[in-house]
Amino acid sequence: MPALSSLKSGWSGALLALLGGALTVPAFAPWNIWPLVLPGLLILFWLLESATPRRAALLGFLYAFGMNLPGLWWIHVSMTVFGGINLPVAFLLMAGLSAYLAIYPMLACGLLVRFWPQATALRQCLALPALWLLSDWALGHLLTGFPWLWLGYSQIDTPLVGYAPLLCVQGVTLALLLSVSGLWLALRQRRIAFLLLPVALYGGGFLLHPQQWTTPGKALDFALVQGNIAQATKWDPNNIKPTLQKYLALSKDHQNADVLVWPESAVPALENEMSEFLANMDDTLRANKVGFITGIQYFDTAGQHFYNGVIGMGQMDDAGHDVYQFGTGNRYYKRHLVPIGEFVPFGNLLRPLAPFFNLPMSSFSEGSTIQPNLLVHGQHFATSICYEMAFSDELRQNVNADTDYILTVSNDSWFGGSHGPWQHMAITRMRAIEYGKPVIRATNSGVTVAFDGQGHELARLPQFQAEVLRVKVAGAKGETPYNRVGSWPLIIWVAVALGMAFALRRPQRRPL
Repeated sequence: MPALSSLKSGWSGALLALLGGALTVPAFAPWNIWPLVLPGLLILFWLLESATPRRAALLGFLYAFGMNLPGLWWIHVSMTVFGGINLPVAFLLMAGLSAYLAIYPMLACGLLVRFWPQATALRQCLALPALWLLSDWALGHLLTGFPWLWLGYSQIDTPLVGYAPLLCVQGVTLALLLSVSGLWLALRQRRIAFLLLPVALYGGGFLLHPQQWTTPGKALDFALVQGNIAQATKWDPNNIKPTLQKYLALSKDHQNADVLVWPESAVPALENEMSEFLANMDDTLRANKVGFITGIQYFDTAGQHFYNGVIGMGQMDDAGHDVYQFGTGNRYYKRHLVPIGEFVPFGNLLRPLAPFFNLPMSSFSEGSTIQPNLLVHGQHFATSICYEMAFSDELRQNVNADTDYILTVSNDSWFGGSHGPWQHMAITRMRAIEYGKPVIRATNSGVTVAFDGQGHELARLPQFQAEVLRVKVAGAKGETPYNRVGSWPLIIWVAVALGMAFALRRPQRRPL
């Protein structure tokens, strides 16, 4: 097949790498056409087969760029609609971000072919997945991290998701890479025995998926309020009273719920300025035995720090004292801030350049790494705000055996009707599966949703409608294996796999 092989070189190979990455995008939410990740990866593996290390690095870069630019294109909405940047400039910025994110797979592919030039089972089943996971780890940690389009999220509706409670989403990524490697080896070497690898992995995931790792507990009746406040006017001081009136009106008929939840920044003012309003809410809802959770900002006058927070009300401690106190008690402060949106790196240099770098509320400080669960209606809520849900290892530090629910509040209005909020919802769903804990998600404009501890959707509101989601959700005690030991099994696997791959490889230098 010389004609087919000739497609690997030059511009045709580069375009095929871009196509392979682009094919992967519909495998993610909201399309969830998960089989498309298979041809995308098979194209990349085929292109890498006879590549030099330099060519392999280019192919890895183009594959990732082809996935990231369309896959993350939704980010431009915050730039063009709310940041004052025109579309051509936004495209260049998105291309720059996509290029940066593609550096990590580029390095993985270049190193793969540099040290394992032959496309053997050793390279495909040990070196490749180990290097890919290392590049994903770097992508999720360096420069604050951006672990968004990890391949494991594309498999949330497949049997491979059964590995998530053991090894988190990256365990799903590993199972996917090994499965596609087995398929690739079966096609390349014409040995059907390699198909046993994907069959075993999908079969194992299928058997694991129904496993219930945690113990269901008491069910609470939640009322999740989706205010659908226009982002353009959300921070207008003249809009504070109308916003609160809207939330109160939506909540009025739901004071028989166990817990009332308002989304991120639902109270569009500092907690410091709303003490009377909050005290009245606390007294009223406590009298009705209704727990109340809302997003709100707080200004620490002593340290001169702003915090993006969540507070819980309506709960008394064992001594009969209100758990919530102004400025302290029963609260969570966001610890992983969004670059540009919530803090501006090199702010003195960047802020004068464009209105985009002066978005409202872009000067927050980080909350503590470990924070106690919110106590509301006698139940424990591990809390995460918006973007933080993408950082599973960070959330893990606040989820324990006594945690009943994972609570997340968000405001994805920055991204309009794009596919970004749906990717965010899928990430949230993966957290429920990893920890075996139900996830309660309240948002300003969608997607407001509740998942049980196995990731099954219990109820959801449509986007861009001011409504209340009423749903009963049972809490869950206990821990999954991943919750107990974290990513250590994956770290050990990567170290052992790379060690074996180096020990067993046949040294053979290729031209750069």
